[in-house]
Amino acid sequence: MSAYDIGVKEPHYWNFFGLEVAQIGYQGQVLPVLVAAWVYASIEKALRRVIPDAFQLLIVAPVTLLVTSALSLIAIGPITLWISNWITDGIVSLSSVSPIITGVLFGGCFALLVITGMHHAFLAVNLQLISTTGRTMFWPIQALSDTAQGSAALAMAFVTRDKKNRSIALTSALSAYLGITEPAMFGVNLRAKYAFICSMIGAGLAGGFIAYNGVISQSIGVSGLFSILSITRAGWGAYAIGMLIAIGVPFVLTIIIGLARRKQGNAGF
Repeated sequence: MSAYDIGVKEPHYWNFFGLEVAQIGYQGQVLPVLVAAWVYASIEKALRRVIPDAFQLLIVAPVTLLVTSALSLIAIGPITLWISNWITDGIVSLSSVSPIITGVLFGGCFALLVITGMHHAFLAVNLQLISTTGRTMFWPIQALSDTAQGSAALAMAFVTRDKKNRSIALTSALSAYLGITEPAMFGVNLRAKYAFICSMIGAGLAGGFIAYNGVISQSIGVSGLFSILSITRAGWGAYAIGMLIAIGVPFVLTIIIGLARRKQGNAGF
């Protein structure tokens, strides 16, 4: 039995000081790690304030690790896993009620999921949908979100007057158009907050449009400009229009806001 079978095929439990703690596989989950790291840091800071320097080396790290591990097994892991599943199941359920609202919300908010790392959870969702229904509507929307990030970063290359920042923006935009959004997102768009917001608006509009037109994918491939290769042929036309929305809207909005801010001496990048 692999780690992916734990908590799925048959329940297993640890006896943790009299408590029955379910053995759950958290591989692919991000929220448990983020919360556990925050708890660990908080406990460590608290202990360092009250324990004398002479004993910190022997006490702080072992006690912090022991307490955090116990909390992770008993509370942090199960609670954050439930939250992650609730978010995922909610979006999937909403798609059956209103595809266009789902497209707008998922497309507009996907970049926020990337920041937290929760976008990895949707890889399993996409694979599950493809294996059970033969298609998924979420992968095309994700791909357009990546394109929107690239367009916002490209616009920032025209907004900024700094040659170094312009070079960063151009290379980051190219990377995003090829499916790697982290340089554009963290290196450019989040630094100029309005660029990130403009990319979310463009991704939301593009996601709503292709969801309304029933664009689906039967496989998962590259994102960005070449993501159309994963789209079923019947959806190529609508997806191409969605791609133009994801490229044009963030670019135009970022240019307008960026140039206005540059006149005020605050382009934000």
